[in-house]
Amino acid sequence: MFNDIGALELVTIVVLAILVFGPDKLPKVIQDVTGVIRKIRAFSDSAKADIRSELGPEFKDFEFEDLNPKTFIRKQLTENEDLKEIRSSFDLRKELNDVTDAVNSKETDPAPGATPAEGTGPDLLKKPAAPASNQAARFDADAT
Repeated sequence: MFNDIGALELVTIVVLAILVFGPDKLPKVIQDVTGVIRKIRAFSDSAKADIRSELGPEFKDFEFEDLNPKTFIRKQLTENEDLKEIRSSFDLRKELNDVTDAVNSKETDPAPGATPAEGTGPDLLKKPAAPASNQAARFDADAT
């Protein structure tokens, strides 16, 4: 319940309790508070038992923690057999490894003078041939 209370906060609460109630009344206050907490827990346990008995035998494995939406969804996702089959058939790591292997296994550079394979298109890494020295570069006045 109080998982995030540190030592400094605990010391501060004790000092405030001593200042508010005084050292002589503090043990009686602590006993009263623990008694109230015990009564609340007993009331809660009896209410849970009453609800379980009213629900009947078909809800024998019912847990009140399942009413928490996060717990309910987590339980449904982990216990549903159909979802387990779907999850096992879809392996993202396997798919990523297949794509990585396909990318890494492509041919590096074809032999010089070899023509590219049919349907692969022009080699974009190859520098274009320089224009002949007797041929002037084209100039388009509209493009500039």
